[in-house]
Amino acid sequence: MRRRTVTAGNLDELLQMTDPAVQANEPVAAPPAAVPPPGQGQGLRTEFEFELPRGYVDEAGTVHRHGAMRLATARDELRPQIDLRVKENPAYLSVVLLSQVITRIGDITDVHAGVVERMYATDVAFLQDFYRRVNSEGHTRAAVTCPHCEGHFEVDLSGGRLGES
Repeated sequence: MRRRTVTAGNLDELLQMTDPAVQANEPVAAPPAAVPPPGQGQGLRTEFEFELPRGYVDEAGTVHRHGAMRLATARDELRPQIDLRVKENPAYLSVVLLSQVITRIGDITDVHAGVVERMYATDVAFLQDFYRRVNSEGHTRAAVTCPHCEGHFEVDLSGGRLGES
């Protein structure tokens, strides 16, 4: 088997070559769509709401805390590998990846790398953990232990008011 280098120009071609559905001329599934609100079906949940710890401050000074992130696709994880910014600085990978899977932050629906770059480090760390939980574990819950009573319980990391789960 011959190895090929992934470049911006041949990513689609390489992905199609490795997709058995494309090779067999079968229809290719569309990207995941937003999930209906709770109680309207038991389908696969592909979008997860979150609340940023600090919030993104836009150019007008408006703070945006609530947002949504969709499940990542294989293409989402491959694209940063050919991004020149990532090649120059591998730490930039998470900025590019997050900008692809965040569907909105407050009223902002055009979330690009520049938006993620201007976020507070606390929020970026939160989103990296949120991404890992959603894409690896399939949920946003975390088991925690109370430091005072040592009681065990679960919290939902997607946000909400203090004291709510």
